[in-house]
Amino acid sequence: MSIRNRRGLAPDTGQGNPTSMRIVHASLGRKMSTSIAASPLARRRRRAAALFLAPACVMFVVYVIYPIIRSIVLSFYDWDGVGPSTFVGLANYHELIHSDTFYSALKNNVIWLVLLLLAPPIGLMLALYLNQTVRGMRVVKSLFFAPFVVSGVVIGLVFSWFYDPAFGLLKVIIGHGIPVLGDEHYATLGIIVAALWVQIPFCMILFLTSLTSINPEVIEAGRLEGARGWNLLWHVVLPQLRPATFMAITLTVIGALRSFDLISVMTAGGPFDSSTVLAYYMYDQAIKYFRFGYSASIAVVLFLIMLVFIAYQLRRLLRSDR
Repeated sequence: MSIRNRRGLAPDTGQGNPTSMRIVHASLGRKMSTSIAASPLARRRRRAAALFLAPACVMFVVYVIYPIIRSIVLSFYDWDGVGPSTFVGLANYHELIHSDTFYSALKNNVIWLVLLLLAPPIGLMLALYLNQTVRGMRVVKSLFFAPFVVSGVVIGLVFSWFYDPAFGLLKVIIGHGIPVLGDEHYATLGIIVAALWVQIPFCMILFLTSLTSINPEVIEAGRLEGARGWNLLWHVVLPQLRPATFMAITLTVIGALRSFDLISVMTAGGPFDSSTVLAYYMYDQAIKYFRFGYSASIAVVLFLIMLVFIAYQLRRLLRSDR
């Protein structure tokens, strides 16, 4: 009889069995975690975390979730903003899909989306250029970043003066005046150039911040393996810039879809609604014509477009991380 049996203990049949030992350790770990989670200190920590998160959650519900739900509900009504609202069902959406201005605004949004996506690669090139230890580079960085801190209204006024066919700088450069903002074929392109002047520095700062956080040992390891130039950038640097790339592309697309301030200052959607976009069309119908239900239907369509793209980008990012 073993010593354990002489002491009245049950025989240890699982001793030496790794599976049984793992089960015992797992059960002990669960019991310890349960006891720790049930401790007063853990409860106080959870309560403190909930109290800290509560204001942000309340503000998110009040200023994000509720307006989205309210806009969706309002899109089924006819309301002038003052009197009683009338339920019209899908009439606002039916009118929207039969409106020529809606398709013109949607086409301009696509043009904005395609051309404004030039900002991330240009910003990346500028970030690679500015990420050097050269004397005076801080001054150059501040000059490149200056357009981003300027108000959109100011930028719209400056570019309006730049395009002016009578005294604008563009006339001085090319020798004759071109009514860029007065021509329905050039107005949208002229505004997008002004938007790129702002968006490129923003993307540059995102990439520049990520470049400064890259481990230099990884770069040196890549060079020791023979990576140079484009191969080093594509296989070593860009994979570490994936979060910054995701943020730059996503914020650029959102900015292209909700572009408003430059259009309002430079052309007010004209001439003949040729430069209007969905965001300005929504504002125009609500503020000028007091058609808040119809404006809400435009907002819902714009929200769905953004939601589809952001969900697609998040899915790609998660799949690439896995």
